[in-house]
Amino acid sequence: MKKLIVASTSTVHGSAYLEYILPTLAEFFNGVKSIVFIPYARPGGITYDEYTSIANKAFSKIDIKVKGVHEYENAKEAIREAEGIFTGGGNTFELINQVYKNDIFSDLKEVVENGTPYFGTSAGSNLCGVTMMNTNDMPIVYPPSFKTLEFIPFNINAHYLDPNPDSTHMGETRETRIKEYHVFNSISVLGLREGSWLEVTGDSIILRGPHTARLFQQNKEALELTSNKDIKEYF
Repeated sequence: MKKLIVASTSTVHGSAYLEYILPTLAEFFNGVKSIVFIPYARPGGITYDEYTSIANKAFSKIDIKVKGVHEYENAKEAIREAEGIFTGGGNTFELINQVYKNDIFSDLKEVVENGTPYFGTSAGSNLCGVTMMNTNDMPIVYPPSFKTLEFIPFNINAHYLDPNPDSTHMGETRETRIKEYHVFNSISVLGLREGSWLEVTGDSIILRGPHTARLFQQNKEALELTSNKDIKEYF
């Protein structure tokens, strides 16, 4: 049975890396002593080792050790033998590119669908949707496919921002971009605000955190979904 935490962000304003969600992770990874970290998204171009060190520092606060998938001789075996898996944020294009390049796509899909607990933030959450097409990231590389793991039956728009009527910025809003997407695509998109996450257990998908989430569906008005409720009925 699937067991996932799909979070909009790793860090909320004014807190340390993963600090806001550590109590949830302590319960989610209960009994897990070590997790495999997928650092492929490498935010800001940092190295895999640097990124793994950041993740390890955060998880050490709940007595869980972190080892980067790149540190294993065989990445496929690392995924298959993992007690738990964490995929961090950064650039979604590069994340998906490396998942395909290192041939762990099918391994990830199989082990998580069979119960290995998975935690993703930002790009690592985009990986959980049907496709990666609603990322906010620049296309710095060209992955073999936009297809992702389909752990949830919709796409994520992480770090979702509402239009600010007082802003002088004249560029497109997130909502504008998602409407453009829906001219050509029918897959629903969930705008996850900072500090929100999805708790997935089997077919149940519960929105958690202090905010509502904004659901975009093709040819329909956007909806606000309430926190602490199962949102599976919308998909």
